[in-house]
Amino acid sequence: MNKLKYFAYSTLALALMALPAMAQGAADNDSTVSSYKAIAAGIGFGLAAGLAGIGQGLVGSKAAEGAARNPGAAGSVQTIMIIALALIESLVLFALVIVFAKL
Repeated sequence: MNKLKYFAYSTLALALMALPAMAQGAADNDSTVSSYKAIAAGIGFGLAAGLAGIGQGLVGSKAAEGAARNPGAAGSVQTIMIIALALIESLVLFALVIVFAKL
């Protein structure tokens, strides 16, 4: 426990001493912020699109499974599947709008 306390204090001291070294001018900060915005937007939209693709695949597979188990309800399963796919795709488009608005 004592070693953990010393480690926490030394980490805190190093973090506080590093603050003046991280100071930058306003011009440098603007370019850094804009580059980080672009990186964050790309990663965020990539995650949104990738996870939506996984979700759409799961919706399609479960709809096919449901139609195979109960062929009489295939019409209603297909309708529900199309609505779910439209909602998932609208979330991806909403993420794209947010990316363009932030950039």
